Amino acid sequence: MNTERLSDRLATVASYVPQGSKLADIGSDHAYLPCNLVRKDVVRFAIAGEVVEGPFQSALKQVQAEGLTDRISVRKGDGLEVIQPGEVDCITIAGMGGALITTILERGKAKLNQVKTIVLQPNIGAASIRKWMIENGWELMAETILMEDGKIYEILVGEKGKPMKPYSEKVEAEILFGPFLLKDRNDVFREKWTLEKQNWQRILSQLEKAEQNKETIEKKQEISRKILLVEEALQ
Repeated sequence: MNTERLSDRLATVASYVPQGSKLADIGSDHAYLPCNLVRKDVVRFAIAGEVVEGPFQSALKQVQAEGLTDRISVRKGDGLEVIQPGEVDCITIAGMGGALITTILERGKAKLNQVKTIVLQPNIGAASIRKWMIENGWELMAETILMEDGKIYEILVGEKGKPMKPYSEKVEAEILFGPFLLKDRNDVFREKWTLEKQNWQRILSQLEKAEQNKETIEKKQEISRKILLVEEALQ
């Protein structure tokens, strides 16, 4: 993978970045995404944020090698610490767990006032992002699920708007599966949730053998409920 040709996962993230945006890519790694978007003139300006020294240096080298230092600012810092209020109108965060992504957004909430679009690619735990969006006035505009190199990824796009708009009365299931993905139910979706179900069934049978206290019983009920939701979704 390079800045010319992104991986399918990053190319999908890139496809949701609005033309003419000022972008902050948080956890930018080698800064492939901002370099690609700046080169294609999709974004006018980009910030590549990295908290870890190694990836920060990689991003710096990449941007220098491409001769893009005047249009991409590589910054070291935690989450949204690297941006000033009003500096960008689109944020991308890819390749982390959903819980970590929501923590970054929650901690940097003051920086989100002028942001119009967020494009998020959690490796796991997409449901926590959907929940966070609902609680914070972000409307889920689009979702994609894809497989690359045997791994399954979800991409969620949010804009300031009506957070409940994509949801029906089946909110619980839609937060878990994604309202758009649940409508579509493509092969990757089916594969992901078939595997999740098998995993939950394994955990359930282990819990059956464990000591039955209040905590175990509650955990069993929760997992049984999720298995039921998956069975309905896969029908």
